[in-house]
Amino acid sequence: MGVLTNLPLLRAERKLTQAELAAAVGVSRQTVNSIETGRFEPSLSLALKLGRFFETPVEDLFALA
Repeated sequence: MGVLTNLPLLRAERKLTQAELAAAVGVSRQTVNSIETGRFEPSLSLALKLGRFFETPVEDLFALA
């Protein structure tokens, strides 16, 4: 079971690069890339930071595959 994410879509809507999003939530660009490609599942604290950044519930950012 993996995690599906809407991060690429939300980033594109806001015209953000992976590096810009990473800086905003305090992680590396590689971490954002790994989350978006499904190689890394974010910690709860990172998922909450991303939800706060995008002003959306975590459940709208991530779903179990």
